[in-house]
Amino acid sequence: MTPIRVAIADDHQLVRAGFASLLGSEDDIDVTIEASGGEELLAELRRAPVDVVLMDIRMPAGDGLWATEEIAADPRLDSVRVVLVTTFGLDEYIVRAVRAGASGFLLKDTDPVDLIRAVRVVAAGDALLSPEVTRYLLSRMSLGLRAEPSAQLNVLTDREREVLGLVGQGATNDEIAAELVLSPLTAKTHVSRIMTKVGARDRVHLVVLAYESGLVSPGWLREG
Repeated sequence: MTPIRVAIADDHQLVRAGFASLLGSEDDIDVTIEASGGEELLAELRRAPVDVVLMDIRMPAGDGLWATEEIAADPRLDSVRVVLVTTFGLDEYIVRAVRAGASGFLLKDTDPVDLIRAVRVVAAGDALLSPEVTRYLLSRMSLGLRAEPSAQLNVLTDREREVLGLVGQGATNDEIAAELVLSPLTAKTHVSRIMTKVGARDRVHLVVLAYESGLVSPGWLREG
């Protein structure tokens, strides 16, 4: 199996070394880039893209949010997924991070096993947002954003809109399958097809689209 290629961007050398040592000890993970800032990271990625970037938010010479936006906007880096890792809490950054194009969000005091799992989850194309974080994300978005109809939804079938609405409520593929009386594989196929049709990078951005288009509101979120 081809190892998951990982880049680590943090302006603290000790943090980079710690993450690299932890991840490098796994047989299926290969740390190929270490950078101290966003500009350095982008230069390295454009020479040799990776699968997953673990990146601090506050860095000199290009912070994590700026670098995430640059990665998302560069077609050469379309397959690169970003997990923002920071000492700062969800309250200040989670909405900006997701809207910038991040596929996940972790705090630096995350358990080592959860950091390793995060790399694998994001590399597999899934979003690193639990139902609890999904609820939090939408509740924060509701404070400053207004849901508006989106032309992106015009390409979806009625069933796909139903599926998108459930994704926006924080439902897993198994929960979507149970709700709509589908097989889990069919539910997963619907989610993948929706992502392709609307140009979403991953499930996180489907959550944002579901809210912004009015398919879901914070009051409809599932209890975890």
